[in-house]
Amino acid sequence: MKKSIIIALLLCGVLGNAQNKKWTLLECVNHALENNISVKQSELDIEVADVEMLTAKGNFLPSLSAGAGVSKNTGLSFNPLTNNAQTTTFVSASGNINVGYTLFDGLRNVRSLQRAKISKLASQYRLDKMKDDISLFVANGYLQVLLNKANLEVLKSQNEVTQQQIVRTNQLVDAGSLPRGDLLEIQATDASEKQSIVNAENAMQISLISLAQLLLIKDYENFDIEDEGYDVVDEGITSKDVSEIVNQAKESRSEIKIAEHNVELAKKDLQIARGANYPTLSAFFGYDTRYSNATSFGQQIDPNNPTITQQIGTVEGTGQSVVGVFPNTFPVEVGADDFMDQLSDNDGIGYGLSLNVPIFNGFATKGNIKRNKINLERTKFQLEQAELDLESTVYQAYVDAKGSLKSFEAATRALESQQLAYDYAKERYDVGLTNAFDFSQSKLRFDNAKIELNRAKYDYIFKLKVLELYFGIPATELKF
Repeated sequence: MKKSIIIALLLCGVLGNAQNKKWTLLECVNHALENNISVKQSELDIEVADVEMLTAKGNFLPSLSAGAGVSKNTGLSFNPLTNNAQTTTFVSASGNINVGYTLFDGLRNVRSLQRAKISKLASQYRLDKMKDDISLFVANGYLQVLLNKANLEVLKSQNEVTQQQIVRTNQLVDAGSLPRGDLLEIQATDASEKQSIVNAENAMQISLISLAQLLLIKDYENFDIEDEGYDVVDEGITSKDVSEIVNQAKESRSEIKIAEHNVELAKKDLQIARGANYPTLSAFFGYDTRYSNATSFGQQIDPNNPTITQQIGTVEGTGQSVVGVFPNTFPVEVGADDFMDQLSDNDGIGYGLSLNVPIFNGFATKGNIKRNKINLERTKFQLEQAELDLESTVYQAYVDAKGSLKSFEAATRALESQQLAYDYAKERYDVGLTNAFDFSQSKLRFDNAKIELNRAKYDYIFKLKVLELYFGIPATELKF
């Protein structure tokens, strides 16, 4: 009984810890990368690229095929023993082995293998870019939850102060030190703050659900994140020159590498298309044999009368007969040879070279070459556009990060000023030198300054990490 109680308590503790688990940003990012459907599809693209590479390598190997067949035949035939037509049935079998090898095909096999390798690299870069994008989506959703939680804490903390002011004001009103209107003003502020708290709780819950959906987590009720230990961590990226960040982005970002590999793929496609203009030289070797259990008919010498004499002509002029001696034979039915003997006796081989020279195919090859030339030019323009887009995006991210830093610094100074103003207003209100309305306005400005600082802080953190990502820092290595 005691053991059962202990086990039950342990299970409750484990389940409780599981339900109270708070996800860190790194855990959220890793979970998204492991479970996101788009990532899984991109990983399948890499597997397809591996299959294409295997196929391209296989083109360098000889082709080998073997065939065998068995048939049963029934039909009418003439029997020389009986001089009658009769229905006969026999079984026949055949087999063959053929080997082929392409000696030259305009280097299309070589180009196809090179293309398969480039295609795999391009698929890997597309996967890397998708992982970076998903990591940013998760980080943005995570920081949004942190912002909503921080704002909720600000509102709750300030409402606690309001509750204390209600108690304090009520005492002063009862003592006749303050008019009853001040108490009503503070109570109205309390009601407004509680409404804001409800709205903030809803916003936080919605942001948590949105993040859980992004992570494909269905247990919305128990999902929560770690809301401590996240602050502004600048690795010195904002002190770098924007041109340095742009150059680093062009060297490391997947967008550029994808566009570059698309150009290489287009070049290989053009080379493969041109290879169709060259002749194809192939070698072949074949072996075949056959077997049949059908009987045949032969001639056998009569042992009792081995020869016969027959007239074969006459001597011209005399009319004398010319006779000859011939074997005296009669027809006999001969059975089929053994299976192995027939396979050995009936086999044959064939080998040689085959040359296929393209002459005219209705401009199909010419048209394919032109299409691939156009595609090559298109990919070059796409690479140029990708570089321009990345440069513009990095400049925008750099300006956004700088602007967010200034907003964060300004919000910090504003909060310090509002803190002083609020403390001063509180002191005056406590001694009855200011009314409740003026105090509530000062408190409202102080609350808004805190909320604005939270917004500026997490906005700067996100834009700072975006800039670091463009500088080449992997998403899983970003520090918060």
